[in-house]
Amino acid sequence: MLVGLVVLVALVSFVWTPHDPLKVNAAVRLLGPTREYWLGTDKFGRDVLSQIMVGARTTLYVGVIAVGIAAVIGTPLGILAGMTKKWVGELVMRVNDLALAFPALLLAIMFGAVYGASTVTAMIAIGIATIPSFARIARSATLQVMSTEYVLAARAAGRSRRYTARRHVVPNIAGLVIVQSSVSFAIAVLAEAALSFLGFGTRPPTPSWGRMLQESQELLTVQPRLALVPGLAIAVAVLGFNLLGDGLRDVFDPRLEGR
Repeated sequence: MLVGLVVLVALVSFVWTPHDPLKVNAAVRLLGPTREYWLGTDKFGRDVLSQIMVGARTTLYVGVIAVGIAAVIGTPLGILAGMTKKWVGELVMRVNDLALAFPALLLAIMFGAVYGASTVTAMIAIGIATIPSFARIARSATLQVMSTEYVLAARAAGRSRRYTARRHVVPNIAGLVIVQSSVSFAIAVLAEAALSFLGFGTRPPTPSWGRMLQESQELLTVQPRLALVPGLAIAVAVLGFNLLGDGLRDVFDPRLEGR
């Protein structure tokens, strides 16, 4: 439900917002909630609700691309590590562990320093930093599938590894990959907000929840509302995707059936 709310707000922002989220109006700066400005205005006189709505679009955009990059690269690597010879799998996983040592935030800061801060930089950095999680999940699930009787029968029948991966491995690990995608999406939302807060994410004037927090920090004692609203938006999105991941795990994990 929470995820649906965030998605709905993002979709509505494409066709309607109460005001132009980029319009600066000094005459109404730091205005409290009114009939015209439901969540008030910020220090530049921009409508807070309109920025929240467009910021949801930015957050989902970054999350979808970042998780897509991680899943498309990490899942095949994990399958490869689980299906090939032991030394090949160990080599892939040791490289994977090395990549795991670089947090998404640190990697994004490095990318921002080299290529400049932007939404694209944040997406790529978060995606690359999330690849190891998908690789580890995919390898673990692949090893379990490879030990099943039907896979052993397929190998005894002379089926190729490509056929085995396509016919048996991928369908059986898809559920775990979907669950990991939901959890990783929540991490991507937090990472994007942190990067925008630090100035390495979405560049102004594009609305971003993280940058809304950054712009409100000097007004915390005067207008705490400006930090509370984007903070709640981030919390709702992260909680929603984590709860979605838990629900998907209950659906796809047969070991939890009946509990």
